[in-house]
Amino acid sequence: MMDINEIKTFLPHRYPFLFVDRVTDVESGKSIRGYKNISFNESFFEGHFPDAPIMPGVLILEALAQISGILGFVTTDKKPSDSLIHYFAGSDKVRFKRPVVPGDQLTLEADLISAKHSIWKFDCRALVGDEIACVAEIMTAERSR
Repeated sequence: MMDINEIKTFLPHRYPFLFVDRVTDVESGKSIRGYKNISFNESFFEGHFPDAPIMPGVLILEALAQISGILGFVTTDKKPSDSLIHYFAGSDKVRFKRPVVPGDQLTLEADLISAKHSIWKFDCRALVGDEIACVAEIMTAERSR
């Protein structure tokens, strides 16, 4: 289990662009699970949409990329402090199944598919309860910064 302070050692992101609140389970080289609590106070709800707040799909993908990046760092036993970063490099097979709204807890899951030549590929899911909100294959690129 990782709390927000440990998560911040694995991700360079900070408020308002850090979308992983807790990691509940991680198995190096295999999988990771965590969550993001969705509060009405999130800045993006001000404009998306004022009368019917919905978390933008691109931010759900970003949350999946962030949790995937943590798995990449855990797997290699490295951190951004080693002058490395996992860039969000691409997504495939993206499907949105339900809206994510204030009060939801967005569970983030990623399974490592492959890691070759510093390109990582993950099979990802974002869920609210037992309902799938989004599925995607996420790619990250590990690079020096």
